[in-house]
Amino acid sequence: MSELLILITNDDGYSSKGIKALINAVKNLGKILIVAPDSPQSGMGHAISVNKPIRCYKTNFFDSVEAYCCTGTPVDCIKMGLYLLKDKKPDLILSGINHGSNVSTNILYSGTMSAAVEGALSGIPSVGYSLTDYSDDADFQYSEKIVQIISKKVIKEGLKKGTCLNVNIPKLKEEHIKGIKICRQANGYWREDFDKRKSPFGKEYYWLSGEFVNKDKGEDTDIWALENGFISIVPVQFDLTAHHMIQKLNSWDI
Repeated sequence: MSELLILITNDDGYSSKGIKALINAVKNLGKILIVAPDSPQSGMGHAISVNKPIRCYKTNFFDSVEAYCCTGTPVDCIKMGLYLLKDKKPDLILSGINHGSNVSTNILYSGTMSAAVEGALSGIPSVGYSLTDYSDDADFQYSEKIVQIISKKVIKEGLKKGTCLNVNIPKLKEEHIKGIKICRQANGYWREDFDKRKSPFGKEYYWLSGEFVNKDKGEDTDIWALENGFISIVPVQFDLTAHHMIQKLNSWDI
């Protein structure tokens, strides 16, 4: 059997502690190619660069692992990685480990998860990993164990075409983790506000702020799992069709 090929990216930038932990977790599973943003790209969602050029240059930041810095978004990084591989195809795409959770509707904004969704679009088993710790100095030691367990399982079992996994790990000591739960995405939203400010030159600008509101009290959601000491796994698909509305719309007189 040929050596497994794993493509890795993130949205916190190539120098983040999370991506180093991700690499360390799977470095013994196969050959790794890293294509990661050269700067933080949180909140970029599934954005791609169409109005500006993308620069991609080799870096020795990860020692012996082949790695490239990309000036684009996380999705750009996946597209660039597939381009660099030419006729080869990764056996697995991994994104993360994100500094902070990606639960509920936050998946729509997440660069971490959009990279995994892009992998699914290309028919490649893909997983996005997040730890609920926003600190630059977060402790990823236990997360590495979880990444290795789940990644090995995905390699062995595969994923249904068109799907990927969203994995969130609570910020808890290993002995306080209760287990892993397969979940659905919680129903929540951002109650947003804009902080109006002035620059030193008197020009007005705005800083987006707000708080996340969880409207879902179900005990089968990703938010419930994290709040109750479980690791959450949500299977994600890129088909956004509201299938339950098709019959209703067909009844319209249009």
